[in-house]
Amino acid sequence: MAIRAFYSDHFVLPLPEGHKFPMAKYSRLRERILAEGLVSPDHLHEAPLAAIEDLRLVHDTGYVDAVLTGTVAPEIQRRIGFPWSPQMVERSRRSVGATIAAAHAALDEGVAANLAGGTHHAFADRGEGFCVFNDVAVAARMLQRDELSRRIAIIDLDVHQGNGTAAIFNGDASVFTFSMHGDKNFPFKKEASDLDVPLADGTGDDEYLSLLQLHLTAVLNRHQPDFVFYLAGADPFEGDRLGRIKMTIDGLRRRDEIVMEACTRARLPIAISMSGGYANDVDAIVTIHTNTIRVAGAPVSI
Repeated sequence: MAIRAFYSDHFVLPLPEGHKFPMAKYSRLRERILAEGLVSPDHLHEAPLAAIEDLRLVHDTGYVDAVLTGTVAPEIQRRIGFPWSPQMVERSRRSVGATIAAAHAALDEGVAANLAGGTHHAFADRGEGFCVFNDVAVAARMLQRDELSRRIAIIDLDVHQGNGTAAIFNGDASVFTFSMHGDKNFPFKKEASDLDVPLADGTGDDEYLSLLQLHLTAVLNRHQPDFVFYLAGADPFEGDRLGRIKMTIDGLRRRDEIVMEACTRARLPIAISMSGGYANDVDAIVTIHTNTIRVAGAPVSI
């Protein structure tokens, strides 16, 4: 099955000199999934701009306005890591729009993907860690506002804790936040998710996958969601510059199979965001993300 996917990679951000964020992974992922037939050309769509009123479902009006007008405080710009530019605004809004569009498509087709996204370090009143707006949080609130979903689970398997997401949904019983992340990795001040599974440096495939199977089953049984957002980070990879976890490419593919099988078994629509990936070998990042799309299009029994 060729799944539906949404992209925003052609809005190039001006980056500071020496910046090593692997922006090329996004366009190369789009090229790879087309070349391998995992997404057909008529199922690949440019992401729409997220509406300002949708952003304000999650983010403070003052922060949204500051981003749109280029008046973000210097301290917050430093925390985001990207300098303000019109391209940054355009890309950030389209990244959120892609996850909103993927959520709508998943309701109709079972699964869909944002080929970027996973901007889980963005808080209601600020961005940080390369994240301007929180795409999954906005999409979740949009589903609830429009009465398309009541109970949502966010499965965050980026190597860094989704601190912004955890803070946004703190105390909200309708959204369950589940994060498996490096215990000693960024962010160094963690927020409280509904379920945090901290991982020691050097955690490998067997331990990671065992913990995931144990906790994912418990999350779905306990929360009984009717929709799932999945942040499929490539940064638990053993070759990642920032990850400190020792997952192999095959192990990460098996991770995706576990998530997809659990959601398929529970008949849950699932919207996927690619989230982080910072290996020097950009081809490895693209392979990991491509495998996520491959698995999403053809879930397998475990």
